[in-house]
Amino acid sequence: MDIDKMFKMPKLPGGSNKRRMPEAPTPEMLKKMRVDSEGTAAPAPQNGTSDKGKSRATVEDVDEHEERMEPDFAPGGDADYFAEEDEEGRFYGGGLTQEQKDILNIFDQAGGEEAREDLEELSLPGIRRLLKRFEAAANKNQDQRSKYPDDPTKFIDSEADLDAAIKALLPLAQAPLLAYPELVKSGALARLVGLLSHENADIALDVLEVIHELTDEEVGNEIEEGEEGEGTREEALKMLIKGLMENAIFELLVDNLGRLNEAEEADRQGVFQTLGIFENIIGSNADFAPQLVAETSILKWLLDRIQSKANNENGGYAAEIMSILLQNNRTSRLEFGKQDGVETVLKVLSQYRKRDPVDADETEFMDNVFDTLCSALAEPEIKKFFLDSEGVDLMVLLMKEKMQAKSRSIKVLDYAMSGSAGTATCEVFVEALGLKTLFSAFMGKAQKKKNPAAAPASGDASHTLGIVSSLLSNLPSESPARIRLLTKFVENNYEKAEKLLEIRDAAQTRLKSVEKEIEAEKEELIAEGEEIGPEEEALWYLRRLDGGLFTLQTVDYILAWIVMEDDGIRTHVQQMLSRRNRSLKDIIGTLQIYHDNVDEEDVNAQDDGSPSRKEILRNLIAFLEAC
Repeated sequence: MDIDKMFKMPKLPGGSNKRRMPEAPTPEMLKKMRVDSEGTAAPAPQNGTSDKGKSRATVEDVDEHEERMEPDFAPGGDADYFAEEDEEGRFYGGGLTQEQKDILNIFDQAGGEEAREDLEELSLPGIRRLLKRFEAAANKNQDQRSKYPDDPTKFIDSEADLDAAIKALLPLAQAPLLAYPELVKSGALARLVGLLSHENADIALDVLEVIHELTDEEVGNEIEEGEEGEGTREEALKMLIKGLMENAIFELLVDNLGRLNEAEEADRQGVFQTLGIFENIIGSNADFAPQLVAETSILKWLLDRIQSKANNENGGYAAEIMSILLQNNRTSRLEFGKQDGVETVLKVLSQYRKRDPVDADETEFMDNVFDTLCSALAEPEIKKFFLDSEGVDLMVLLMKEKMQAKSRSIKVLDYAMSGSAGTATCEVFVEALGLKTLFSAFMGKAQKKKNPAAAPASGDASHTLGIVSSLLSNLPSESPARIRLLTKFVENNYEKAEKLLEIRDAAQTRLKSVEKEIEAEKEELIAEGEEIGPEEEALWYLRRLDGGLFTLQTVDYILAWIVMEDDGIRTHVQQMLSRRNRSLKDIIGTLQIYHDNVDEEDVNAQDDGSPSRKEILRNLIAFLEAC
């Protein structure tokens, strides 16, 4: 079990914070709606990408419409607010967005009452009729575009029909068990994906909306058990995603990104939905992430996007997707390095040296960019790129400033300096005068802060300990840099060694509470006649690590090093331990547990002949036992 690697892996963005677009109308909502026969129809798509903006409502159009409305006519200017009422007196008109009303009108255009009945039922026959209408609309549009490529007036009607037929597929997400197998088997899914390369970008935007909705992890949540066929929503979703992958969905999505202009609202939403599709597919199976990087130019697009000065929601989403793509995959991280990703990310982060993010969205953007760098730094090759791009110097500067980026820079340095591949980074860190700022954060000394958000984060202590641990492991013996490090533990009457013992006491207190819980669980299992196997022991060990053992191991590793290096420190630490009714034997016990749970093939062991973490632990234990 590689403990260092396990506790140095940045977390994926939480699923509970998944970005959302406005929800599409549900079948129940649509059943209760009566559409005004004179309602506004969706604008007909125009020919080609050069004319795509003509089909979209402009700001001026909206403003003129609002000026014509009576100011007190209805809340939100909803003409149906007072008109749409069911038998029980409840209102539904005011609860729908304009987009949802447009979809209702589209259903009327795409087949009138017949389309409405198919939608209401969402039965297998109804689903098949919807798919047939979609296929017919796609075929007709393709045929007319082939016959009259230079005369848009000949195929404009078929394009409007195709637009309506695509949007009519949105409610299929409410019945995945019935709809998804039929989508795949009928060939409609392959046809839908193929329309991403349609000459009219508006058609491609429709497809993005539908696929984004169909691949959502919560599809069909409102359908009660027993209402659909056999199987589960998860199985249906996997079948759909498999069908998408077989039709080169990644390549088509990335190619389509190149023609979207985020200056237009519709295109900006299309970019958002594209990123959402990536997240949905990778969320269903993380193994698709390396495929996305290897088979497309997505990394280049993401790196370009995060450099945009318009750090709107899509910029933050791009940073999040990039962070996800670099999780647990060496090939993707190396490609990130080849694309000058380290240089780009450092350039983006440099803006936070003198200022904090302006809002929560930009803070999330900054965090995702830092996490991307941390993930990449797991590879020795990326550590070299980081060093060559003067990343250490930038992180030291960020540490010195009283900004939110300070805590994140400490985390990056922890990743960059870990393992024997971080030796050069450790040396440059000391040369850049990073020790003073590091130990100021380690001691938790009060600083004048203009911004409360710049206060030390809870993870600072852990990453600071990680940096000190790496410095002791990597700095050459008797080197000036190592001597400067050890001097820090001697100055001010060994205050930093005492601080280590305080952290040790706090970690032990937390660990005792976890140990009691584990012992109670063991007794319960034994009483029930259950056998305690390796799996249970491994899970309990992970809980101990999270409950204070990891911090305890790191602190005792540092204590063992400085006790071995300096006689004065050793005498002082022994005195402080005895006051706590402890001794060096307690440190030996912790290091022995640490040693026994480090993998034989230690990732810290490199071809340069440097000792592995396991070998270092053996030598430290042997020295302490001889004291």
